Amino acid sequence: MAERLLVVEDDTTLRELLSASLRLAGFEVRAVTTGAEALEAVLHDRPDLVVLDVMLPDFDGFEVVRRLGGSGSGSGSRGGAPAAAGPPPVLFLTARDAAEDRISGLSAGGDDYVTKPFNLEELILRIRAILRRITGRQPDAHLSVGDLTLDPEGHHVTRGGRPLLLSPTEFSLLRVLMEHVGQVLTRRQLLEAVWHYDFGGDDSIVASYISYLRRKVDTCEPKLIHTVRGTGYVLRRPSR
Repeated sequence: MAERLLVVEDDTTLRELLSASLRLAGFEVRAVTTGAEALEAVLHDRPDLVVLDVMLPDFDGFEVVRRLGGSGSGSGSRGGAPAAAGPPPVLFLTARDAAEDRISGLSAGGDDYVTKPFNLEELILRIRAILRRITGRQPDAHLSVGDLTLDPEGHHVTRGGRPLLLSPTEFSLLRVLMEHVGQVLTRRQLLEAVWHYDFGGDDSIVASYISYLRRKVDTCEPKLIHTVRGTGYVLRRPSR
């Protein structure tokens, strides 16, 4: 089951970018804009982790955490769900990078503190590190098919030892194919697994991204990604 994240950010562009990127990384995401909405969402949705902007229109993120009763790695989720005895872990997100602000954030009960501008992949890695620490879950194992290797935690893909530069969507699509190696997946199955919604009923986007992926993954022999006409797509192990 995907971990549930609450994004608290009043900047519309950043909020939408964060939400979309975290969904592509495999999380369930709810986004709100104020401290008051954050408190209500934590109470009713019980997220596994909160990505919390410090500067909010009503009261700051530090006050949100104080009203939640503090966080810290000892009081968050266990086994993928928040512990009943405490609030979820918190990753502060802010443009304020002074040492005293960082200390204030961690002292207030935050589990990590990331300053803007930030790298999305680094943010995702930090979120996963917090969740692993809280739940005790081990990192996802690398996936390998022939000379193709995918690192789910590091978002790193190689073929024949050569790094492949994939977009977040291409990475998610390849991961699903590798997790179901040898299994034919329909466009609809891939659409639901990667995009998490039906894209207005148009599944042609799957074919487009399969094409993008082939241009990066199948530049050498043997070809790994195959079309099963009238059915869908499959990633096959190379024959020996």
